[in-house]
Amino acid sequence: MVIHLLSPAQRPLAVTADLASFWQNAYPEVCKDMRGRYPKHPWPDDPLTAQAQQGTKKRPAR
Repeated sequence: MVIHLLSPAQRPLAVTADLASFWQNAYPEVCKDMRGRYPKHPWPDDPLTAQAQQGTKKRPAR
Protein backbone atom coordinates (compact mmCIF):
# COMPACT_ATOMS: atom_id res chain seq x y z
CA MET A 1 0.00 0.00 0.00
CA VAL A 2 1.28 3.48 -0.85
CA ILE A 3 0.14 6.45 1.23
CA HIS A 4 0.08 10.03 -0.08
CA LEU A 5 0.17 12.80 2.54
CA LEU A 6 -1.53 15.92 1.18
CA SER A 7 -1.34 19.50 2.40
CA PRO A 8 -4.52 21.38 3.35
CA ALA A 9 -4.38 22.77 -0.21
CA GLN A 10 -4.47 19.16 -1.50
CA ARG A 11 -0.87 19.30 -2.79
CA PRO A 12 1.35 16.25 -2.24
CA LEU A 13 3.77 16.56 0.68
CA ALA A 14 5.08 13.02 0.94
CA VAL A 15 4.56 9.56 -0.51
CA THR A 16 5.47 6.45 1.48
CA ALA A 17 4.95 2.74 1.62
CA ASP A 18 6.60 2.49 5.07
CA LEU A 19 4.39 4.43 7.46
CA ALA A 20 6.43 3.66 10.59
CA SER A 21 9.57 5.02 8.96
CA PHE A 22 7.67 8.06 7.69
CA TRP A 23 6.53 9.06 11.21
CA GLN A 24 10.09 8.67 12.55
CA ASN A 25 12.08 10.25 9.72
CA ALA A 26 10.12 12.37 7.25
CA TYR A 27 7.21 13.71 9.33
CA PRO A 28 9.27 16.01 11.61
CA GLU A 29 10.60 17.87 8.56
CA VAL A 30 7.17 18.00 6.88
CA CYS A 31 5.65 19.21 10.15
CA LYS A 32 8.22 21.99 10.54
CA ASP A 33 7.61 23.25 7.00
CA MET A 34 3.82 23.06 7.20
CA ARG A 35 3.51 24.79 10.59
CA GLY A 36 4.77 28.01 9.01
CA ARG A 37 2.71 27.68 5.87
CA TYR A 38 -0.55 26.51 7.49
CA PRO A 39 -0.53 27.85 11.09
CA LYS A 40 -4.28 27.33 11.65
CA HIS A 41 -3.96 23.57 11.07
CA PRO A 42 -2.79 21.18 13.78
CA TRP A 43 0.68 19.68 13.22
CA PRO A 44 1.24 17.55 16.35
CA ASP A 45 4.79 16.80 17.49
CA ASP A 46 3.77 13.20 18.21
CA PRO A 47 1.10 12.22 15.68
CA LEU A 48 0.90 8.65 16.99
CA THR A 49 -0.60 9.82 20.31
CA ALA A 50 -2.42 12.94 19.09
CA GLN A 51 -6.20 12.92 19.21
CA ALA A 52 -7.84 13.08 15.80
CA GLN A 53 -9.74 16.24 14.98
CA GLN A 54 -11.55 17.73 12.05
CA GLY A 55 -10.86 21.17 10.67
CA THR A 56 -8.51 23.86 11.90
CA LYS A 57 -7.48 25.02 15.35
CA LYS A 58 -10.16 26.98 17.15
CA ARG A 59 -9.46 30.56 18.15
CA PRO A 60 -9.38 31.19 21.89
CA ALA A 61 -12.57 32.71 23.32
CA ARG A 62 -12.41 36.41 24.10
